[in-house]
Amino acid sequence: MTFPIVGTPANKPPQRLFIPGPTDVHPDVLAAQTAPLIGHRSDEFEALYAKCEEQLQRLFFTDSRVYILAATGSAMQEAAIRNCVGGRVISFVNGAFSQRWYDVAVGCGKEAVRVDVPWCTAVKAEQVAEALSAALVDGPVDAITVVHNETSTGVTSPVAEIAGAVRSLNPETLVLVDAVSSFSGTRIPVDEWGLDLCLTSSQKALALPPGLSFAAVSDRAFARAQTVTGRGWYFDFLLLERYLKRSTTPATPAISLMRALSLQLDRIFAEGTEARFARHHRLAETTRRWAEARGLSLMAEEGYASPTVTTIANSFGWGVEALNAFLAQREMELSDGYGEYKGKALRIAHMGECWDADLARLLAAVEEFAGWPTRRA
Repeated sequence: MTFPIVGTPANKPPQRLFIPGPTDVHPDVLAAQTAPLIGHRSDEFEALYAKCEEQLQRLFFTDSRVYILAATGSAMQEAAIRNCVGGRVISFVNGAFSQRWYDVAVGCGKEAVRVDVPWCTAVKAEQVAEALSAALVDGPVDAITVVHNETSTGVTSPVAEIAGAVRSLNPETLVLVDAVSSFSGTRIPVDEWGLDLCLTSSQKALALPPGLSFAAVSDRAFARAQTVTGRGWYFDFLLLERYLKRSTTPATPAISLMRALSLQLDRIFAEGTEARFARHHRLAETTRRWAEARGLSLMAEEGYASPTVTTIANSFGWGVEALNAFLAQREMELSDGYGEYKGKALRIAHMGECWDADLARLLAAVEEFAGWPTRRA
């Protein structure tokens, strides 16, 4: 089978990790971390922080603040719960990471209402409206949580439609969105869609080392935080806001990671956001067409497949460990299925620094492992 080859940056090394995080990081971005450290209360750091803040706002398509934490995306899930939920929260669970957000809410002592949606299917606006309507009978609902792009299944939920349904039904309910594995791989216009909080982390489509998380937080969400007790200290939006006004953080920031972030954001805007989104969607479409041409079934509900990670049924019964051992000889790796799908699925991530030639190399290697003759699509 042949694959489309679109111009790859001249100085880009071959992609190694086709797993949904961490992803490969460009050598120049890795090298940015090796610069000598500076004081985190210095003018130089504040200028670095202010630059990253402005660029992140542009990438989130928001005029609201973006908080930067030296923490993982799961930590930012907890920050969202601690600041935006004083009473009840409805968590829509259609995969492992939406399950985690529910677990976080329970762990924070919140009254969490769990709504299960079958794995490999998207959370729909009508499901959200039905659950919210039922819950409102018993009193206010502070927020809903939903994962935009379930890394465990490769399913994208229509959060714009979901937010619209919530607004129509009960404007006081905040819409909290996890975009960990989709942010910067597809357009997520936070303000246009009416999202109150949209969080992500560094090691997925942003193609940065792990260790940073980001959240675009609306004025509505910030106002809610002012009424909620037990916000903690490290995650307190009111404290983060005070320091954000000075372009810094309350605790010592991850200075080296911030330098990597700054350079990577420059690279993202040099590529162009729309071109970057188009590249991710093109890679996803190529992967889906390849799977279908080879008789492999896609596990994501039709019409809701992820632009950053494709989940394919392991209908040929391949040993995923054996496949990855074969790929390791060619300096590549893909992911097994997650949870109950372990051994039953393959997850191919095509995000971050992945380009067409990288994907072609991976898919050709999988065909070689399978013993399939090369043929045209």
